[in-house]
This record gives sequence, structure tokens and C-alpha cells, in this order.
Amino acid sequence: VQLQASGGGLVQAGGSLRLSCADSGRIFSRAIVAWFRQAPGKEREFVSSITRHSDMTYYAEAVRGRFAISRDNSKSTAYLQMNSLKPEDTAVYYCAAGSHLGDRPTDYNYWGQGTLVTVSS
Repeated sequence: VQLQASGGGLVQAGGSLRLSCADSGRIFSRAIVAWFRQAPGKEREFVSSITRHSDMTYYAEAVRGRFAISRDNSKSTAYLQMNSLKPEDTAVYYCAAGSHLGDRPTDYNYWGQGTLVTVSS
């Protein structure tokens, strides 16, 4: 699994962005995929995760109802649609993949390089 995150940028509060996480490996469809974020001076925190066949999705309380995770195994790509963005959503967003479902960074073996999301007030 080799992950590449993209789609970050600068957006005004209330706006939307869609992040993508593409895998150049061959086992994407067998991996659980998650998004984490890390704001300056803070620890990396769980945002969302999705099971192998999209049957289950999980969200942090701070983003539930505003963010939506999805995946397209035929394209080896996962997405994070972020709506109603708030300044407190500003962070570097990382995609991760692994074989076990969880909300801790240590639950995932593979990480993308991160993409910066900045939400202005």
C-alpha cells in the first residue's frame, strides 16, 4: 500500500473540500481506510474510517454530519467530502490504511504524506 493524499487547500468557513487518497499498491480493496488530522501543536486525531466494502463508516463527533467518507475500490481511491467547514477544521489531513478497524494512529500501518486544509473565518 502506497498512499497519496490530495485535495487540500484554502477555503472560507462554510465551504467545502473533497480530499482524495489514492493507493498505488495492489491490496487497497483489502484494507480498512481512515482519515486523521493534525492541527499545529496538537496530537493527530481520528476523523473517519471506512470498512473494506463500504458497509460501515465511522466518524469523530466533531465532524459527524458534515464530513462523508467513501471509497472506490476499482480506482483504489478513498475520499473525504468535507462540508460546512469551520476554522477549527484547519489541519494537515492524513489518510491511512490497515487491516484492523480503529480510531488510533497505531491501528494503521500505512500512511499518506498529508494534505493541508486551511479554513479561514
